[in-house]
Amino acid sequence: MTSEIETNIVAVERINEYINVENEAPWVTDKRPPEGWPSKGEIRFSNYQVRYRPELDLVLKGITCDIKSTEKIGVVGRTGAGKSSLTNSLFRILEAAGGQITIDGVDIASIGLHDLREKLTIIPQDPILFSGSLRMNLDPFNNYSDEEIWKALELAHLKSFVDGLQAGLSYEVTEGGDNLSIGQRQLLCLARALLQKSKILIMDEATAAVDLETDHLIQTTIQTEFSHCTTITIAHRLHTIMDSDKVMVLDNGKIVEYGSPEELLKNTGPFYFMAQEAGIENTSCTAF
Repeated sequence: MTSEIETNIVAVERINEYINVENEAPWVTDKRPPEGWPSKGEIRFSNYQVRYRPELDLVLKGITCDIKSTEKIGVVGRTGAGKSSLTNSLFRILEAAGGQITIDGVDIASIGLHDLREKLTIIPQDPILFSGSLRMNLDPFNNYSDEEIWKALELAHLKSFVDGLQAGLSYEVTEGGDNLSIGQRQLLCLARALLQKSKILIMDEATAAVDLETDHLIQTTIQTEFSHCTTITIAHRLHTIMDSDKVMVLDNGKIVEYGSPEELLKNTGPFYFMAQEAGIENTSCTAF
């Protein structure tokens, strides 16, 4: 009896936790972004600050930087530096404690969450897949034709795999994609991103759990098929961001370095020492 109570009390604690979660901001507001927004994908952080709860310390402490249209930005830092908080802030999973983020001049805090989030694409470290067909996982709202889906699968290096399945696009994916390899799950997320064609792509340590071959496939596709996008890559493997236009080095919630990989490697700063630890001496040392 006692052990059963101990087991079930976890469910009570979880329910209580959700009861106390603050409501998110409105999904849609009267203020809508301009039609076609964002057309450039320019992102500006202005003294941006954020914390996880009102009583906790800031996890981002006055982030200020400009990211130009189509720029490729790599974000690096030790565990707890603020990398994931940056991603959460762009999607307004965390709301600002100070400052602002604008995309193409629009303050993201002034618009509804739907208008914001449907315009951003993320490839996360842990692929999000649901129980259902491959087609449903790629296109849950039936926005795309089969031809478009097959093209995305081809660009994501999955066409031959899906071709080989007896059910094809109707193949049933189990909850979490457990009947697929880790690499296949991540490539499916890549195919989903290819379909969405957003102006802003965020990769949150997207290749941290995959093998080097899959890592290479993803990086190659990002370089060729997302050249028109502004891309922010939260890096686990340092070599994945060595061809970025700029690298942002975070430490304790602050930007401590921001510049091209070539520039940062010339300085004996945090990025230089991280590169040394990874065995990278220059921007050409990125072989898979």
